[in-house]
Amino acid sequence: LPSFPTRRSSDLFRHPLGESVDHRQSDTPMNPVATADAAGLTTASKPAGPRLGSIDAYRGFVMFLMMGEAFAFGRVAENLPQSSLWQFLDHHQSHVQWVGCVLHDLIQPSFSFLVGTALAFSVASRTARGESWGRMLGHALWRSVALTFLGVFLRSTGRAQTNFTFEDTLSQIGMGYTFLFLLGTRSVRTQWISLAGILVGYWLLFALYPLPGPGFDWSQTGVTPDWPGNLQGFAAHWNKNTNAAWAFDRWFLNLLPREKPFLFNGGGYSTLSFIPTLGTMLLGLIAGGWLRSTGLGPRDRVRRLLIAGAGCLAAGWLLDATGVCPNVKRIWTPAWTLYSGGWCFLFLAGFYSLVDIGPGRRWVFPLTVIGMNSIAAYCMDHLFGGFIHRALKTHLGEKAFSLLGAPYAPMVHGAAALLVLWLILLWMYRRKIFLRL
Repeated sequence: LPSFPTRRSSDLFRHPLGESVDHRQSDTPMNPVATADAAGLTTASKPAGPRLGSIDAYRGFVMFLMMGEAFAFGRVAENLPQSSLWQFLDHHQSHVQWVGCVLHDLIQPSFSFLVGTALAFSVASRTARGESWGRMLGHALWRSVALTFLGVFLRSTGRAQTNFTFEDTLSQIGMGYTFLFLLGTRSVRTQWISLAGILVGYWLLFALYPLPGPGFDWSQTGVTPDWPGNLQGFAAHWNKNTNAAWAFDRWFLNLLPREKPFLFNGGGYSTLSFIPTLGTMLLGLIAGGWLRSTGLGPRDRVRRLLIAGAGCLAAGWLLDATGVCPNVKRIWTPAWTLYSGGWCFLFLAGFYSLVDIGPGRRWVFPLTVIGMNSIAAYCMDHLFGGFIHRALKTHLGEKAFSLLGAPYAPMVHGAAALLVLWLILLWMYRRKIFLRL
């Protein structure tokens, strides 16, 4: 599945899924015919401006947060129950129970958002090289299939047979990627209209699905009527494993070979979340269009990102606060698409200001090493993380990780494992070895 390109890493930055992408500020058209962007700025057909490093740095930061689970802040917090600092770190390294958001919940939205951001550059770059629309569509279809089933493969590790489940980040991106490409070759106006249609349509799907009645069998859901995470009133349409997406999976996933019939996902995740995830990728696509437009100055780009971030945050919060739609990451509600998308805009604005406007390119080099090989980092963390943990303990012994004291041993152990993974990525970076789909 992966290939090992020989392009020099100094020439190209990497797509978040491993494709080589020239992240240059450019007005190269996303259609073979010149179009106009959101500000009415006509596009040209030549690349211009310096290469952007903020996208890789932000992507590396996101992957670092995912890989950073190795720090085991929760175990340290258990060892130091009186420490508010470690309780705080544990809180932001764990997903919320249902409604709400912590830093760890922003990993998947950020990764999805950056797929859209990079696609804006990818399509423009391929168009400038003379690739036909049909060839680009074929590549998008291939990537969709490959990502979807790579996610299934990772979720099947250690299973007796293939575990057909599609809530993995890669699967969610894969199922929406071809649609993202099709929208990526349309006008910004069409992209905004499509985003609105996705959010409203997905909201209606849940809002119109009936609530559990008096004879409802709660044993089929993995939750109880008095589960603390259950919402009341109209918001109950988005409760865990009693919603429209859960009903779809009860039908769809049981059409596939399984070890046992599917009843519910323990975390409440669902296949149909790829639809609003496409909305998140669309927000990233729009952000990428702003970054690559030479009709906008650096400060104008930052201003747009900040305004979009604040607007999406406010809209997502308002939908949740008024009870119209709760802010739930696990089923990717429309409110979550907007709220998390707002944070993504703000993160991107921060990294763009630091790396591409400010003097931060060298400071974020450790993150860039991860971000330029994110598909490898994702797979390594899932497949080899446990092996590295065990190998370190085998060869160094338990006492080697108690340098800071017994309470901190889990963190030191995890930091050592994370360092090994990063050194492998650094080795690949130095030798221009990048996994791509």
